[in-house]
Amino acid sequence: MKNKYLVVIPAYNEEKTIKEVIQRTLPYADIVVVNDASKDKTAEIVKSFKNVVLINHPKNTHIPQAVLDGMQYAYDNGYDYILTMDAGLSHKPEEIPDLLNAPECDLVLSYRGEKKHTPLYRKVLSKAATTFINIALWRFQLTKPIPAFKDVTSGYRRYSKEAVELLLKRESKAKSFDFLTESLMFIYRNNMKIIEVPITYEFSNSSLNKKVVKDSISMLLDILLHNRK
Repeated sequence: MKNKYLVVIPAYNEEKTIKEVIQRTLPYADIVVVNDASKDKTAEIVKSFKNVVLINHPKNTHIPQAVLDGMQYAYDNGYDYILTMDAGLSHKPEEIPDLLNAPECDLVLSYRGEKKHTPLYRKVLSKAATTFINIALWRFQLTKPIPAFKDVTSGYRRYSKEAVELLLKRESKAKSFDFLTESLMFIYRNNMKIIEVPITYEFSNSSLNKKVVKDSISMLLDILLHNRK
């Protein structure tokens, strides 16, 4: 029987961790790795796993297109749910069942209950992003209470087929990590069901990236000043 769950793993220069990520993820779901024009041996390592699908990008497209290409593969191949996760072991594959077994809904957000070795600036940035985005979501639907999502910047998520279809139909304006917020907004504004589950977050070198900070700040300003449509 075909697995109804697919894990999509965007990867860029993750040769140090991708093998372990795949090995620890395979017991739970099928896997697609989207190699976003890595310059190291990421693609070669993924190819060594015969039961893992590899999508290669000839040039780096950043997070949005990598995730969307994985979603398109999942949609075309009839998967009911897709999970997205980090290739650098920030997300523990052993917690995949927590997302898979969550109640039926369109989006499962993971919130980082336990944050190991996470710098203070990243904690502050994540908290600020979540506060601003909750307010921005409320401005779309003023008749509802202000949302109280705990963490909107975690990429460890579960999307339903219906949510995937919605995101594939919409034109994404996201450039990088702001895709996480943009996709949440699309799903929320279409009155789809969203729930949250706690995870353990292990800060890793792959997530220590100046671009994360830059994109997050840009995203916050965009949402606050323009309430992105």
